Amino acid sequence: MKNIAVVGATGYLGVFICQSLREQGYKVRCLARSEKKLIDEGISPESIRVVDFTSPSSLEGQLVDIDCVISCLGITRQKDGLSYMDVDYQCNANVLDEAVRADVKKFIYVSVFRGELLKDVDLCNAKEHFVDYLKQSGLAHCVVRPTGFFSDMQEFLDMARKGRVYLFGDGSKKLNPIHGKDLADVIVDSINKGEAVMEVGGPQVFSHKEISELAFDSLGINHKTALIPDCFRRLVLWAGKRLLSESTFGPVEFFLTVMAHDMVAPSHGHRTLAEYFEQLNTKSAEINL
Repeated sequence: MKNIAVVGATGYLGVFICQSLREQGYKVRCLARSEKKLIDEGISPESIRVVDFTSPSSLEGQLVDIDCVISCLGITRQKDGLSYMDVDYQCNANVLDEAVRADVKKFIYVSVFRGELLKDVDLCNAKEHFVDYLKQSGLAHCVVRPTGFFSDMQEFLDMARKGRVYLFGDGSKKLNPIHGKDLADVIVDSINKGEAVMEVGGPQVFSHKEISELAFDSLGINHKTALIPDCFRRLVLWAGKRLLSESTFGPVEFFLTVMAHDMVAPSHGHRTLAEYFEQLNTKSAEINL
């Protein structure tokens, strides 16, 4: 399989996937709502298809001659009045329907580690609805389940810069987040493999408290970590679900829920979180000059 379509190509992970595909000699077709960011990343206009994922007619013919679709399409920050079910489920379903019509050989979808156990979270519920739809399609497929991105860990660094990191419980929950490029390489490697599910984590396992300490160390300042009783996390989840809109509460709900679970998956990649924090700090210092 050499002709690959990337859906959600302008997102954090999508950009890395396009890079990895090009490095490994695949012919890439990028489907996105806008071409500007892709062109800025060096993607030729001939390889870009501007589509409206909410409209099945907009997708007609866009996957002709494609061997494999890789989708990391989903909402990170809700805009345009669209819900998780509108995008993470329905837009992906529209792409899958077109893939079936175009005789695509394989569909790779990026979901969430342990997402099948977290269906009470709106984001995970929408993603897992699509996973179920994908399994029923009859198409060869792979569901990739990452534990979390290094970019998500920037929240720890941002709090450390303000002088204090706030954690729920005792800070002992563990995870092994992964750099977007390392995850992209794993996804591209899965194109010609037969796994139906791949759980993917980074090379190092940390507790939340250890990530907090790493953030402070990267800044060269004293550790100040505040541990908040977990009952407050549960209270925020209970109140937010009832009082706030999905667009406001959705990202908070996901973050607060996964913070209460160990998120450790098989290790992949070689990029370290310490290096990532150092890169962010260097970039911040350059901006402030």
